[in-house]
Amino acid sequence: MDLRYTVAALLSLTLFACGGLEPTSPDDGDPQETDETSGDTSTGNSTGSGGNPSSSGGSGGTASCTNVRPTGTEWDEATCDEWASDSEECDEAWMVDGDYCNESCGRCTPGNDGTGAGPGNGTGGGPAQPSDQFVGNITTGYQNAIDTNGFTFSQYWDQITPENAGKWGSVQQSPGGSFNWSSLDAIYDYTERNNLIFKQHAFVWGTQQPSGTPTQDQLINWIRSFCERYPNTKLIDVVNEPPPHTTPNYTDNIGGGTNGDWAWITNTFKWARQYCPGAVLILNDYNNIEWPDENQHFIDIVNTVLSDGGPIDAVGAQAHDLDHANMTPERVTMLLSKIHDDTGLPVYITEMDMSYTDDQAQLTAYQSYFPLFRASPHVRGITIWGWIYGSTWSQAPSSGLMRDGSPRPAMTWLMEEIGR
Repeated sequence: MDLRYTVAALLSLTLFACGGLEPTSPDDGDPQETDETSGDTSTGNSTGSGGNPSSSGGSGGTASCTNVRPTGTEWDEATCDEWASDSEECDEAWMVDGDYCNESCGRCTPGNDGTGAGPGNGTGGGPAQPSDQFVGNITTGYQNAIDTNGFTFSQYWDQITPENAGKWGSVQQSPGGSFNWSSLDAIYDYTERNNLIFKQHAFVWGTQQPSGTPTQDQLINWIRSFCERYPNTKLIDVVNEPPPHTTPNYTDNIGGGTNGDWAWITNTFKWARQYCPGAVLILNDYNNIEWPDENQHFIDIVNTVLSDGGPIDAVGAQAHDLDHANMTPERVTMLLSKIHDDTGLPVYITEMDMSYTDDQAQLTAYQSYFPLFRASPHVRGITIWGWIYGSTWSQAPSSGLMRDGSPRPAMTWLMEEIGR
């Protein structure tokens, strides 16, 4: 169904519930991540029926404004302006510059667990994005350590991504074998006890997968089993590093379409929405906010999947290449805005690291890029990829923020920036 007609049909319901509309040169790049050694809460949820950005939802919850612009829809400029002008409260809550609410042509939607429309696409609507911009980190090493080296994770970070424990091959060595949930259980339980956001990394990736060639049923079983076990998962890297970066060896078994219609990606997102309806579903990649050609290729994949009904809720930018000698904040700002503007989706910085042996160089890099992300209206959360020096990803060996039992200057500055 054409989204314009769906939105028009539900507009009156939205206005009634919310009082108006809300805004809602290439290099070779970093290698993939193999060998990463070193609103009110109430009944009902924000997932909707109807499977598009204007899906209706359940009951309960408190209305709030979410920056969501339905994708694949050409908005009438005058109508957009008229709708936005009806929502002064939304303008006050979301306007970043004078026209931000109007340019987004967004809507007022429910709180994280409330009633009403979901911002996702595809089967079952989608969940609300986290209401506050988080700053998180990952577990440490193959030991999947959380509190480590004398430091308490929850004292510094409000979101956890498992570095390795959430990859399919870490949980199930062979696609027909038994699941080993022990590491993920410990990480998930820690987030529940400490009220942290749990982000899953990742359902489908071209490496660290089970042996052999998994079938469609085996992939669905993996997704379903995870979602049933960890129902409070807030964000998921559903597909990680799509071609040309990595290609799973079972794409033909789940729809095919690599370098074409990307049906295997669309299908994976639909299964993730079916079994994890409360999670924000992310397509995650590297170099997409650093290098223009990779930025455009990524945007093309996202828009193809969205046009085919794939429920991508947000895009992930790993941000590993920020410490590249040719990188500039101006380029990153431009490509970050382009991803958002061309897809209509919010952005998560998913794997940020700054690898410098020199403390001052690392501090300068953080001071160049971290405020850029924090101030961006497009960025909903930032995950730093490792914090213990000597135990970070092998491609960024000097990115740790704690060295020899003490915070490096970048860590001290970072904690002051986020008030921790």
